[in-house]
Amino acid sequence: MDNKILELPVFKVRQPIGEFFIASIKAQNLVEISYADVRRLVNDERDLERYLGIQRPVSKKRVIEIKKYIQGRDATFPTSVILAIDEKCAKYKELNEVGGILVLKPYKSENGAQDENIPFSRIARVIDGQHRIAAFLDENNNWCFDDYDMNFDINLSIFIGTDVSEQANIFATVNLAQTKVNKSLVYDLTELAKTPSPYKTCHNVAVVLDKEGTSPLYERIKRLGTATEGRSHEPLTQQSFVEALVKFISTDPGLDRRMLLDGKKLKTANLNDLQKCPFRNLFIEGKDLDIAVILFNYFCAIRSKWPTSWDAIEKTGNLLPRSNAFKAFMKYLKDYVYLDIVGKNIGSIPTSEEFSKYFEDIELTDDDFTTRNFAPGSGGQSTFYRMLKKEITLQEMLEK
Repeated sequence: MDNKILELPVFKVRQPIGEFFIASIKAQNLVEISYADVRRLVNDERDLERYLGIQRPVSKKRVIEIKKYIQGRDATFPTSVILAIDEKCAKYKELNEVGGILVLKPYKSENGAQDENIPFSRIARVIDGQHRIAAFLDENNNWCFDDYDMNFDINLSIFIGTDVSEQANIFATVNLAQTKVNKSLVYDLTELAKTPSPYKTCHNVAVVLDKEGTSPLYERIKRLGTATEGRSHEPLTQQSFVEALVKFISTDPGLDRRMLLDGKKLKTANLNDLQKCPFRNLFIEGKDLDIAVILFNYFCAIRSKWPTSWDAIEKTGNLLPRSNAFKAFMKYLKDYVYLDIVGKNIGSIPTSEEFSKYFEDIELTDDDFTTRNFAPGSGGQSTFYRMLKKEITLQEMLEK
């Protein structure tokens, strides 16, 4: 895993969709952080295209045209390249009310964690602007302007922590506004909003639990990985929420969406399938609210077990309300708790009292959720999950 770091001076932009950043970046630096994503567009299909159900290949003819153009004396790209960056690879250092420094770096998963490494070349996902980036590469996907005095900066719009449904919404909005874009590649936004998908269900559940005043997750979920206006602390990101929940619904969310876009019905899951994706039939039957109620009851049980730590969202180093603990709780729910409660009656809604029984014997107290006991990152997440499963004791953890 490389140790490169890229620091970008950025301005913060606030719009109805949420907060994002604008920046200027050297073309070569942009190529370096988005290389893997552009290469996937050339050779394969990415999450965004699978979600939208479209083919969006890089046009070699278009790339050649742009490559010639950028060598001209009057070349310019006045509109922004739009990037989505995983929250694990970005840290924002605020300097004043309007801007600061955005630090981008690779992410290395710690031993025992479920998430994947993110190398420097895969930090950025390109929502819009793939042809402009590809024009700086040769036929072997290498930077091809070493022999030129290539002083070319590119302006960026950067979204941090967007889940794929948000990326799709941004993509569709941008491309529908461009009359020269081939409309066969773009869905009408109304259809995009109407068509069900596993990601959309997860998105809806996140919104419900974030907005319901009695929810244990009330006003705790960041929509775009940055703070929502009017809120001081949001320990979870929508990206983390969606990525954890979608595993309960589908092993291939993109395929499900494409089938639904084609007007096909998804096959009801059998008992074996439900062992892997216990909320799948709830999704197929359109019972998003039932999924939300299950999570509502589950996290009510967690809040009841550790009320002080749960409410201390402003406390520095408190693991319990944050994304790493959330991911461990969701894995515990999927791998063991939910199926153990419902047996063959998969799809039923356990009460918070039923969920509470699975936390009674866990010896952690409110005072134990510290960075000393649970290191930040995937390592602390893995340790916490093992404690939930009772694979290690508190004493064994402290002795490590």
